[in-house]
Amino acid sequence: MESGDRRPYRMGARAAAMEVTRQRVMEAAAGLWSQRWYDEVTVQHIADAAGVSVQTIINHFGGKDGLADTLADLMAAQTVDFRQAPVGDVAAIVAVLFDDYEQHGDGNVLWIAQMDRVPAISRAAAHARVQHRAWLEKVFADRLPAGGPGREHALSLHYAATDVTLWKLWRRDLGLSREEAERAMGDLLTAIDPRKEA
Repeated sequence: MESGDRRPYRMGARAAAMEVTRQRVMEAAAGLWSQRWYDEVTVQHIADAAGVSVQTIINHFGGKDGLADTLADLMAAQTVDFRQAPVGDVAAIVAVLFDDYEQHGDGNVLWIAQMDRVPAISRAAAHARVQHRAWLEKVFADRLPAGGPGREHALSLHYAATDVTLWKLWRRDLGLSREEAERAMGDLLTAIDPRKEA
């Protein structure tokens, strides 16, 4: 009876240990891929950084592409949770977006540069675009037209004004301070408010 009582505990502890291992592998992969090209990072590199064997990664994710897909899904979900901003408050929306980009923007830009030749990154980028659009529809719900071509046009403008590549242009290429770059994005968003045309 005692061994039967302990079995659920052992199974629970094993599942928890497996989840910790998965998290460690994903964190290691995210760290490596935020600094190096996808093709330059091998499963062995990830295994070494995570302190696990290559076979462990294969068992959990099926290989590098499976790991990339899982990581992309996780990061998309975390981004949605992280980007909480009040509807219509442009300054707050921009600040929340910059909190995300200052932390993950360089890695995102590196991935975007590879999406035409790495299928896993292309899938991740497509998923991220859907998530970003949904976020824009939520935080700018007060200003977007109800439907039709006008809504699509407004969404396209808002997408362009908040894209990570524009953050890169301001912060990395032009060397603007975060404050200056936030002001620039805020000015763009204010200028493209569809309600001004009504």
